[in-house]
Amino acid sequence: MSDFELYEHIAKRLAQRSPQVSEQGGIRSAAVALLLQQGKAGTELFFIERAHQPTDPWSGNISFPGGHYDPVDLTLRHTAERETLEEVGIELAPARYLGRLSDIIGANLPVRVSCFVYGLLEEVTPVLSDEVNDTFWFGLEDLWQPGRHISATVRFGEREINAPAIDFGLPDKQVLWGITYRLVTQFRELLESGSGLNLPDEVLL
Repeated sequence: MSDFELYEHIAKRLAQRSPQVSEQGGIRSAAVALLLQQGKAGTELFFIERAHQPTDPWSGNISFPGGHYDPVDLTLRHTAERETLEEVGIELAPARYLGRLSDIIGANLPVRVSCFVYGLLEEVTPVLSDEVNDTFWFGLEDLWQPGRHISATVRFGEREINAPAIDFGLPDKQVLWGITYRLVTQFRELLESGSGLNLPDEVLL
């Protein structure tokens, strides 16, 4: 499947569903970018490993690039694009915008996360800010392997939580869990809509 065919397919799936956009007040808004490319492993997703900082409850977590809404941003989509450029040096203007997933509300922190999906049209070289320790691409097909989907004990601040997760099997990398896990499973359900997926309950953090 060519880049054009893949991105057309995903854009159509996203257009067929109206994303659930939360209007809940009193919480901070944030936005992330789900980036796709055709790589050696077929269709791949882009992940970042957050910097290891003792004061950050998400220290070392795997996530998508993004961050909190700033008044300089015209929209939350602009937030996702600005934060991606700031965190990993990837300019999304040349990429193909494919659509938006439904918002996620944090269960233990007052944050609403919006996710915007992009298909890259050319190879990019990340330039990491001090907020990011590492980046990597991971194949969609490999990500869906049943053996990678586990229940894991993860740390959030001073607490330990048992949560559904995805084990990348990569040295020195944490499992994928929380909000990004929820977004990945939502994206999977979108691509396989009608297949009767039975997704596990998530801890939304």
